[in-house]
Amino acid sequence: MNFSKNSKIIRVILVTLSFIVVSIILWNTYDFFQKFKEEERNKVILLGDAQKNLVSKPLTDTDFDLALKIVNNNKTIPIIQTDENGVITGKINLDTLKEHDPVYLKKQLEIMKKQNEPIKVTWFIMDSIPLKNTIDVKNNKKRWQVKRINYTRFQYYRDSDLLTKLKYYPLALLLILTLFGSVVYLVFKSTRVAEQNKLWAGMAKETAHQIGTPLTSLLGWVEILRMDNTEETTVVEIEKDITRLNTIADRFSKIGSIPKLERINLVDETKKSFTYLESRSSKQVHFSFSTDIENTTIMANKQLFSWVIENVIKNAIDAMQGKGKLDLAIKTDANFVKILISDSGKGISKANYKKIFETGFTTKKRGWGLGLSLAKRIINDYHNGKIYVKKSTLGKGTCIAISLKKV
Repeated sequence: MNFSKNSKIIRVILVTLSFIVVSIILWNTYDFFQKFKEEERNKVILLGDAQKNLVSKPLTDTDFDLALKIVNNNKTIPIIQTDENGVITGKINLDTLKEHDPVYLKKQLEIMKKQNEPIKVTWFIMDSIPLKNTIDVKNNKKRWQVKRINYTRFQYYRDSDLLTKLKYYPLALLLILTLFGSVVYLVFKSTRVAEQNKLWAGMAKETAHQIGTPLTSLLGWVEILRMDNTEETTVVEIEKDITRLNTIADRFSKIGSIPKLERINLVDETKKSFTYLESRSSKQVHFSFSTDIENTTIMANKQLFSWVIENVIKNAIDAMQGKGKLDLAIKTDANFVKILISDSGKGISKANYKKIFETGFTTKKRGWGLGLSLAKRIINDYHNGKIYVKKSTLGKGTCIAISLKKV
């Protein structure tokens, strides 16, 4: 009890620590992303200032080289420059094969507008322009006027490829952590299932061993009854039940080990299990057996195969609540033989077609949910066959199919 409680506490602590670690990583990644984004914006602003200085005023050789170096140093941030009317006047770091395509440029500009606010760059230059209708008579020359000309440009830019990759890094990290957690969970689950299977196999073998002792004693009592001239019919029925108990013990002893398969006549073995349950079931259940072939051979273990047939039939009887019609039909083709067990019970919803074969799943008030899961393991794992819900209608009944390869 304490071990279980401690294990639960440890799991809670590990999950909490994992959540804290992931939260810290995501926060640091987000913080770094914002700082990197701000740094890229500062680079674009610096680039705009450098371009402005190159064209707006005379510079020393050192200043000119520095401004030119800043302009040429941007090789990662895609930029489109427009004038006040939205006409594209320049572009940097776009796809060289597409940068002259107007459609491509328009699309890139829309992306940039959505990602970042544009940076406005304004400068002016002093230029001499001729005055209209004014001539210097003395020198016979036009008169000129020095005028200030203003320029405004908008720098649109989008995140660099590195920043884009960084944006999706948290998602990749979460995916990796999820996959890692899933692997750990599956390993833990498979280990737990293996331990449970080992426990159930041990209990089954011990049960078979415990049943064996009174069975030997019962066989002795049968002989005593015969010596006392007990009615033979009674003795024969007792022998049948003892044989039945012996079969059950043999089945339990085979759980957890690979059973030995042998050639058997499927029709005969199926008919034996069918007849046994028919004779011991309510008369309100109407049994029907049909086959399109009298003799077909498969590789199977008699005890486990009969166990499957009995489990499916018992499940069908329970679904009808002990009253209805149960049909068992054997059909064959070139390579496979199918056993179809149909009932007129309450039916199964499509959502539960696969769940009914899971260990522990049951719709009964009293039940362990082991019968059909055990049947699936015997057919699928030991006999390389298939067992599945062929069809089912709520309120009308269900048909379970067992498919096995012929020899």
